[in-house]
Amino acid sequence: MAATNINRVIITGNLTRDPELRSTGSGLSVCSLRIATNTRRKDAASGEWVDQAHYFSVTVFGRQGENAAQYLSKGRGVAVDGRLSWREYTDGNGNKREAVEIIAENLQFLGGPGDGGGNGGGFTPRSDVPVSTDDFAPAPVGGGGGGSSSAVDDDIPF
Repeated sequence: MAATNINRVIITGNLTRDPELRSTGSGLSVCSLRIATNTRRKDAASGEWVDQAHYFSVTVFGRQGENAAQYLSKGRGVAVDGRLSWREYTDGNGNKREAVEIIAENLQFLGGPGDGGGNGGGFTPRSDVPVSTDDFAPAPVGGGGGGSSSAVDDDIPF
């Protein structure tokens, strides 16, 4: 039996330029995005933490690509779930080139429309820590869904 390979990428970052929308000959919408993510590492020489940006090309097809072009702009945060695609091409000078890009299967807009691009268009590093911790607030005791549940938080095995 052959082994099954997995090609899955999940990243969050900010757009480094406005989306570019085009169509194929058959009318399929194709949106190109350029996304920057940050990695923190400790500089061996100075001992200080340094942010290092990484840039990714992302392609979004169909209606999802049209929505990205319509609602996203430079600086806006996005989460991308997709797969890596490798292609080889010849540039205008006849040189063989290679490109690796992310083909988005799911794209989620992060933050509101005013969250990106308002700082002069520059890239603002974002944290992976949630902005709101309301999701972590304790649930009210009792009442919930009309059913009678005698389970207490201490009884939950995790």
